[in-house]
Amino acid sequence: MDAFLDGVVGDDAYLGAVAVVSSKGRIVYRKAAGHADLQGAPLREDAIFRIYSMTKSVTSVAALMLVEEGRLRLDDPVARYLPAFAALDRVTGDADEGRRVPVQRALTVRHLLTHTAGFATGGDDIRAASALLQAQAPEEAADLAGYADRVARAPLAQEPGTRFRYDGVNTEVLARVIEVASGQSLGDFLRSRIFIPLRMPDTGFEVPAAQRGRVMALTRRDGHGRRVLADTPSARTPGVRLRAYDSGAGGLYATAADYLRFAQMLANGGALDGVRLLRTASVDQMMRDQLAQFDPVVAYPESGEGFGLGGYVVTDPATSTRPGSKGQFGWSGAAGTYFTIDSPRGLVILLLSQHLPTDEAPPLPKLATPFYRAVYAAVSP
Repeated sequence: MDAFLDGVVGDDAYLGAVAVVSSKGRIVYRKAAGHADLQGAPLREDAIFRIYSMTKSVTSVAALMLVEEGRLRLDDPVARYLPAFAALDRVTGDADEGRRVPVQRALTVRHLLTHTAGFATGGDDIRAASALLQAQAPEEAADLAGYADRVARAPLAQEPGTRFRYDGVNTEVLARVIEVASGQSLGDFLRSRIFIPLRMPDTGFEVPAAQRGRVMALTRRDGHGRRVLADTPSARTPGVRLRAYDSGAGGLYATAADYLRFAQMLANGGALDGVRLLRTASVDQMMRDQLAQFDPVVAYPESGEGFGLGGYVVTDPATSTRPGSKGQFGWSGAAGTYFTIDSPRGLVILLLSQHLPTDEAPPLPKLATPFYRAVYAAVSP
């Protein structure tokens, strides 16, 4: 495992990476390799990372907490909480030119959690619908209420519950549902109900000014293949908000230690150090393939895998490209952050880096699967 991490950082590779592995609730491996910035400062274990889409699993837990409290139901229509979604259309016909027809299925909270809402999020087969969604520019909204309203004005690309299309739109709309159901902003809900109880002091939508020196540099490769600072506001000013709104789809910063506590809570069936966030039954449902339960079944793009409530689920280890057990659950972030929970083996694996792929240069190799293999080779079942 040391050899793997030392081998993936360097001048022509990743700037740095932090890894933590827990086995049966005990940390058995931790390491910080490489550098924190382009000036060569050593990367520390307490570095703060932009975890991007690993935020989605946190938002999903927040939704399930509200389900347990009776303030939300998985099969409720989204329109119960967001009336703008009451009369949705979808685009039908040619990829470039289509007409609008009313949807036949209600869009539900479960569809948002499983990325089966039917939103027009890319794809050559849905160009007309995608253009209509992009024209609403939801990411330019000042808050989640405005984001959801903009999305609701655009037609869907498919009937809800008929196709898996992974995209942050699903989770941002879910985040707004959480705000309405809880009566709190998403940031306040996550902080008061998850981060403070689990003792995750360095997790949030922005980093306090006094702690911004701990944020790892965000890099990319330029047209010459050289590693340079990424061209994003968060790269230029580490610690600033990634979106104007509380982005439940990809806006959180966190440390390895903080996110390990969140993942360990899930691995323990919803509780950690005497604090229970979810019932074990809710965690089991989160880590169960939901796509196979749709009628007809919705296909997941990866062999041997399905999708639960906020992350992938291994359904057949023999055909999955990931090492691990049936029921393994996890997700990743755009800048090279990964986590996985193998509950049958009692393993939690976390690997965090900060590098954005671009079209200007060949991408760096993905880290998760080879690192997972190194972990499984080193840690006894």
